[in-house]
Amino acid sequence: MSALNKAKDFRKSKSGLYVSMATSAFGAVGVYKQIKKARGESDTLRLLDAVLTGAAVVTNLALLYRELKRLGDDDVLLG
Repeated sequence: MSALNKAKDFRKSKSGLYVSMATSAFGAVGVYKQIKKARGESDTLRLLDAVLTGAAVVTNLALLYRELKRLGDDDVLLG
């Protein structure tokens, strides 16, 4: 398997999934800050945007976790 194919398959590996999960979790910090700011300013529209963004982050983490469980021991980078 060439290095280019390994790089393309990185997102399908356990390591790639962990990196994606960490990135999503980092996005949750931004959502928290956005919610805090919106509540402080009583900005309903910004609060709604933050809540919907937070829902997207949670959904993304759930999908990544499901893929991680599905991957099991069939890690493409190890094969």
